[in-house]
Amino acid sequence: MADVLYTGPIPAERGAELTMGGGRSETSALTGTGGGRGTATTQNSQRPNTCCFCWCCCCSCSCLTVRNEEERQRWRRRKKIPDTKMETIPNCEACTKPSLEEIRLWSQSFDKLMRNPAGRNVFREFLRTEYSEENMLFWLACEDLKQEMNKSAIEEKARSIYEDYISILSPKEVSLDARVREVINRKMQDPTPHTFEDAQLQIYTLMHRDSYPRFLASNIYKALVHGGSRTPSESYS
Repeated sequence: MADVLYTGPIPAERGAELTMGGGRSETSALTGTGGGRGTATTQNSQRPNTCCFCWCCCCSCSCLTVRNEEERQRWRRRKKIPDTKMETIPNCEACTKPSLEEIRLWSQSFDKLMRNPAGRNVFREFLRTEYSEENMLFWLACEDLKQEMNKSAIEEKARSIYEDYISILSPKEVSLDARVREVINRKMQDPTPHTFEDAQLQIYTLMHRDSYPRFLASNIYKALVHGGSRTPSESYS
């Protein structure tokens, strides 16, 4: 890939607000620093203060990101954008059938759900119904990158993740704020297994705050709790 994709952030005075469905400048497309769909970048792009809704004081407030994600999902539903899958990630993680006790533990915390392979599969199925499966795919791709030791493989996987989930030209672009995008563009000069760490945390927080509560109230989860549905791993076997 040409180096022009990773030339770094656009200076603050050249930032421009991007609206849903609006045009993107050629400069933003080439550098990859444009905001996500519905995400605005301002002249003074600074890390926002935490607020009362933040689940963790160690990361920036993602209230705006959550709202943008909701708008993006509604837009995708209206446009009927088809589901997409990353070729390097299996359609379903290998796992054993979860017990009823395990399934009920998923409702205790998002961490318990995400640490369980079967839980991730079920949650991913739910995200697919909301046209936001790319959030889980991106998170899984980042986890896969963290396990890589070979430098050339790290660079290749990092470029693939960038093209699939960070580039504003990708239909699987995830919602990230301007600060995180700037960090990624700097780190892409010399990718490491932790290049997307900030972005992964932001998407994890987004899924936790935005999608997880709806998942617990969904028919998909309720059916599993009552033993009336198979897990995705069984469905794909």
